[in-house]
Amino acid sequence: MSPIVLYTIISLSATGIAAAIILFVIAQRFKVIEDPRLDLVEDALPGANCGGCGFAGCRNFAEACLRSDNLVKLFCPPGGNDTMAEVAAILDKEAVEKDPLVAVIRCSGSFAHREKVNNYDGAASCAIASSLYSGDTGCQYGCLGHGDCVRVCEFDAIHMNPETGLPVVTDDKCTACNACVVACPKDIIELRKKNKRDRKIFVSCINQDKGGIAKKSCSVACIGCGKCEKVCPHDAITIENFLAYIDPVKCKLCRKCVPECPTDAILEINFPPRKEKEAEIKPDKGAETAVEPIASDNTDAEPKSE
Repeated sequence: MSPIVLYTIISLSATGIAAAIILFVIAQRFKVIEDPRLDLVEDALPGANCGGCGFAGCRNFAEACLRSDNLVKLFCPPGGNDTMAEVAAILDKEAVEKDPLVAVIRCSGSFAHREKVNNYDGAASCAIASSLYSGDTGCQYGCLGHGDCVRVCEFDAIHMNPETGLPVVTDDKCTACNACVVACPKDIIELRKKNKRDRKIFVSCINQDKGGIAKKSCSVACIGCGKCEKVCPHDAITIENFLAYIDPVKCKLCRKCVPECPTDAILEINFPPRKEKEAEIKPDKGAETAVEPIASDNTDAEPKSE
């Protein structure tokens, strides 16, 4: 073997060994010891990576839980209270139970209630359509109907109704991940408290125009008349910018506001049908009915002699 070749082989080998030693030292010096509980927390999460927790994915959320002193401000919507209780047990930290939420559509402007004033001929995207113009109806606040909310839902919990042109939420599948709320450029989707039997009362309108203008563009628009606010015994309804809003925390589902709305803008969902009032009050059983004497029209009758 040539001395030059041998020298080359020895030099390359020495360089490789030196580089390996340097890399080993650097790796040992800057290595990050990962908490084994991190994998346990990630395994306890649903693995949806939906972003409903406010982080990019379940791994990032698990890291946040690990770093935080407590879990009061951290919550996994798809997993709910059961998942957070499991995470709290793994990390030996405190978790606060939260009321389950569900997405609601605050727009009732279906094809029957909102007349089209133009035809949109562009990309089937609410975000794009919203950036170009106010919409194809007279209401600039209502649903555009292109289904951006449907496309971002990872849980198949929202669909477009072809008869109304509006999205419909399946409560049993909704995890309150907030993806549809973020995706809607009109902000008509809201997360509200999920009550027993999925009962809900809310103003299904976000139109802030004055009453006459709002009513002209949509027959079921809130006109801000204030009748609902006056009858609410729980101070749960406020009127602002010609629009009523029902606070889901204060609302006790008494339903007194619903029949007061002249435009049917307040929806009551999953309630039993209302009982119709009786036309007249029936007398009590056993109560005697007094019969007044009927005066005689016979004027020819002679008075009785004493």
